Amino acid sequence: MGMPVRIEDTLYEEARIQAKVEYRTIAGQIEYWAKLGRAALDNPDLPIDFIAETLMAMAEPRENAAPFVPRSHRDGA
Repeated sequence: MGMPVRIEDTLYEEARIQAKVEYRTIAGQIEYWAKLGRAALDNPDLPIDFIAETLMAMAEPRENAAPFVPRSHRDGA
């Protein structure tokens, strides 16, 4: 459910520019920033890049995921 919120004009413009680069809607960009910020606050010991990459990985369809195979179980290791 969408809810209208008021944000500063500068934040809106930054979201508009970044949304275009990231192929998101403006609302989608602000939602992404909010999720990223919430995850960063919940996990202050993790680097922000790791959090961002984890959120992206979680959003990928599961059928595109490759199973993790430890080095000790790979062929030739």
